[in-house]
Amino acid sequence: MTDDSTRELLVSRIRDVPDYPKPGVMFKDITPLLADPKAFSALTDALAGLCARYGATKVVGLEARGFILAAPVAVRAGLGFIPVRKAGKLPGATLSQTYELEYGSAEIEVHAEDLTEGDRVIVIDDVLATGGTAAASLELVRRAGAEVVGVAVLMELGFLKGRDRLEPALRGVPLEALITV
Repeated sequence: MTDDSTRELLVSRIRDVPDYPKPGVMFKDITPLLADPKAFSALTDALAGLCARYGATKVVGLEARGFILAAPVAVRAGLGFIPVRKAGKLPGATLSQTYELEYGSAEIEVHAEDLTEGDRVIVIDDVLATGGTAAASLELVRRAGAEVVGVAVLMELGFLKGRDRLEPALRGVPLEALITV
């Protein structure tokens, strides 16, 4: 897990933006963290440490900010990086998974050949909000034949109860949030 000094550094680089994208919302902007090489490196190290702890062989990043975190983690950990994209963004043969949103549905995809039986996958994203995208990604990874060994996020928005909604899809796999707000 992340030590207190790392957690404090990460929290100090996340900017609150009131009333964005609409009135009453307090947006958590991670771009100052990404712009700070010490904080971004500390974040990358913490997530790469989770890859080692769980014996991951591949890192899955969720579109779009999850890519920003997961790709350098994969490099740091010496693992392959697999993007999970919105439907229609990947060329070639894909596996897709539809999931429900508050008003409607969405679909994500992964290249069918990028994950195989024997792969041990950690799924990385920037924020755990309601848990819908994360749950869909776990199903997608499993349908590809790979094993999910962990889920890691920079920040969990605890008040949205995404962890509770995600619990059935986790099937006992650990969920690590470096920061909970």
